[in-house]
Amino acid sequence: MALSRHYRVAQWATGNIGTRSLRAVVEHPDLDLAGVFVHSPDKAGRDAGELCGLGKTGVMTTHDIDEILALDADCVLYMPRACDFDQVCRLLASGANIVTTRGEFHRAASLEPGVRARVEAACAEGGTSIHSTGSSPGFITEAVPLALTSIQRRLDGLTIDEFADLSQRDSPGLLFDVMGFGKPPAEFDERRLAHPRDSFGPSLHVLADALSLPLDSVQAEGEVATASRPFRIAAGTLEPGTVAAQRITVSGIRDGQPLLRFRATWYCTTEIDHPWNLRATGWRIRVEGDAPLDIDIHFAVPLDRMAEVSPSYTANRAVNAVPFVCEAAPGIRSTTDLPQIVAALN
Repeated sequence: MALSRHYRVAQWATGNIGTRSLRAVVEHPDLDLAGVFVHSPDKAGRDAGELCGLGKTGVMTTHDIDEILALDADCVLYMPRACDFDQVCRLLASGANIVTTRGEFHRAASLEPGVRARVEAACAEGGTSIHSTGSSPGFITEAVPLALTSIQRRLDGLTIDEFADLSQRDSPGLLFDVMGFGKPPAEFDERRLAHPRDSFGPSLHVLADALSLPLDSVQAEGEVATASRPFRIAAGTLEPGTVAAQRITVSGIRDGQPLLRFRATWYCTTEIDHPWNLRATGWRIRVEGDAPLDIDIHFAVPLDRMAEVSPSYTANRAVNAVPFVCEAAPGIRSTTDLPQIVAALN
């Protein structure tokens, strides 16, 4: 799809997803890179192309939010590690729309009322909109299920299974320190459930609302499985009896029963003490109704290249959403508020 005009875009943060998003903006035929915000002062003052593996762009990075506000950008791709609502409101009030891979804005009604009021006031002041998207949640919890349920006249249940084989992921800090692999099961932190509940819960609500089957509540539960023997992975060694796989389930409850479920199963070896069906990295969606479906989506990427390629799955959908969000009515916009997101390809 060729766009009717060019959009000036600023990239906010250059982590794994942000760097891939930055590259996509530079290469996009209808997006013009206006600026780049970096969290580290050490990255400030560098050419944006240097940070994403491209040649010089002439756009220099900054650590100063006022410089981003002064750009008069049409949109900011907001991809920090943590959401700062003060920053978000300043950007929106300045006239910059926001597409974010943060999960806070999938559904306006899921925000704390005071925060929602602030964000909506900023949108009204700037005539802007904000939209959360990505691969998961986003694409797999909203865009794909909406298409699959369009063939139903009765929906009894929908389950999304996400599988990630992390055995070739050479990131010891992420796997062992952040995710808790290689630790005793007793050290599984129940507070880890808050993140998927807060990220995927609003997305499941969006889907349920679109189906006119609103949820009564969202629940989250987690369980782990341990290695049955010493196992060497790219990030280090898993000892017997330590966490080698984990499963987190977020359920949308209606009339006392799970109607929608997202279940993430992340594992470092298939030799575990639980009889889980550990599939290859990808998604499986099962739709129960009067037109039942069972859909497998595989990532056609070798495991040793997954860390290199996987950021595109999240970044690309955000970049493709830019023109749709810029043209949307002011406010917090969900997937169902926007036209179907398609790509402008070279």
